[in-house]
Parts: sequence; C-alpha cells; structure tokens
Amino acid sequence: MMSQPTNPHVPHATTELYDVSPEQVLPEPVSYEAAALKTGVLKRLVHRFSVLGLIGLVLVAFWLIVAFIGPLVAPYKGGTLTSTEIFGRYSAAYPLGTDYLGRDMLSRILYGARYTVGLALAAAVLASVIGTFFGLLAAVSGRWVDEILSRLFDALISIPSKVLALVVIAAFGSSIPMLTTVAALAYIPGAFRISRSLAVNLMGLEYVQVAKARGEGIFYIARVEVLPNMIHPMLADFGLRFVFIVLLLSGLSFLGLGVQPPNADWGSLVRENIGGLSEGAPAVLMPAIAIATLTIGMNLLIDNLRRRGRSHGGA
Repeated sequence: MMSQPTNPHVPHATTELYDVSPEQVLPEPVSYEAAALKTGVLKRLVHRFSVLGLIGLVLVAFWLIVAFIGPLVAPYKGGTLTSTEIFGRYSAAYPLGTDYLGRDMLSRILYGARYTVGLALAAAVLASVIGTFFGLLAAVSGRWVDEILSRLFDALISIPSKVLALVVIAAFGSSIPMLTTVAALAYIPGAFRISRSLAVNLMGLEYVQVAKARGEGIFYIARVEVLPNMIHPMLADFGLRFVFIVLLLSGLSFLGLGVQPPNADWGSLVRENIGGLSEGAPAVLMPAIAIATLTIGMNLLIDNLRRRGRSHGGA
C-alpha cells in the first residue's frame, strides 16, 4: 500500500507527493529511443534509395563535403612545389603522386574540387531556379506570355552550349563569375522547357481547375498547386543539369578557357598533366577519375529520384 502524502498542502488539487522508501523505488525502464531512431533512419534510407541510389548518394555527398573542407585537410597548399620528381608515382608522402612541376596531386585535387563542384552547383541552381520560374510563368499566364517566352528560349536552346560558352568567354574573358553565368545561361532553356511541359500538364488537372474556380491568383496556383507536384522531376532535371555543367566547365578548362592559373579545377589538372598520359602517370588519371566518380554518382542518384517520382506518380 502506498504511504500517505508527505505534504498535504499541495498547490494543485490533483498533485500528491509520496514518501517512497528506497526498497520501493522501481528500476527505470530501458530507453530504446536511440536504437529505434537509428533503425528508423536506416529503414527510411533503404525505402527511399536502391543500392545503386545509395552508392550515388555516398559519392555525391563525399565530393560535396570535399568541396567545402578540401583546402582545410589538404596536406600541402595547392600550388606548393613539394618534390623534385615530376609525374611521381604513388607513395606514402604523395598518395596520388606528383604533377608535372612536382606538386602534390592529392592537394591539387582537394583544392580543385571547390571550382569543379562549387561552380557547377552554383550554375545548376541558377539554371534550374530561373528556368523553373519562367516555365511556371509561361504555363499559368495567358497565351501571349507563353508564346513570347517559348520563342525566346527556343532561340537560346538552338545555340549549342559549348559554342555559346566559347563565344561569350572569347568576348568577355574567363573569370569565375563569367564561367558561372555562361554555364547557367547555356542550360536555362532546357530547364524552362522541362518545367513548362510539367506545369502545362498539371494545369489541366481537376484540383487546379478547382483552385481557378475559387478565384485564386496565378502566383498562388503556381506556388501551391503546381510547383509541389513537380518537385521530383525537377530535382532529377537539376541533377542532370549539374552533370552537364561539370562536363562543360571541365571541357572549357581542358581547352584553357576555364579556371585560370594559379587556380585549377579538375579539367585544368588533366590539361596540365596530359604529358604524363603515355606513362600512365597518376597526375593525369586521378583528376579524370574524380570527374568520372562525381558524374556517375550523380547519374545513379538521378535514376533513383526518377524511379521514386514514377512510383509516386503511379500511386
């Protein structure tokens, strides 16, 4: 039987404090919250991603982290001459060898990730945001706005991206802002066409017609009714734009029109060390492998997003 309250004058009528002896103290129940949380996260990951999707996620996340912290963990400064051996092989001091001047390739790749990943990510975000905005505007507006925007972006998309980039850079010079701008400009039309196509299809659905009948404005319909239902396809398209921009910027750097010395992205590293190709030098192979793993990882992640989008659409 429970003992009497030690303090009968309790402020709250329903609250009672009891004097419990040490023998009556019950052991605290074991908390399974941490284990349940870990299991729940793993289950959600397995549910959301296939095996290949998880591999893609790991590769992309790895290079994104490297782009942010690469210079902080690099063994040497990016341009420091650290060895007298050019095109050096793998060693404990230089895990990825040395380049054509004797610089540590691991440090060069870690520093170069800022430009390859950072510029491509910034340009892809610009291209997707601007293209999606104008695509939604064209879909929800009247016929004339749609026609004007469609014809404008059709004219831009008719110019090959590499030709556009070469012309603009030849005219205005190569710099970080210019490379980001020209890469975004080259892929805005593609993002516009994808987003407009998705939005036009969604505009014909019943819940959008109901929103129109309620008297909702075009911006409300675009933001609340249309945009959330095209997120998965647009994320997949964003990943595709990112891959294209990585290859575009790497190609420009390989031609000497991209990131300029003393800075270097991965495309520049391949161009600088092309002389070691006949020897199979790590200095030319490692940047190429970095580009390949980034693009392959993003492609695997995109494929997982596409499948998930189709499964949601089918449901």
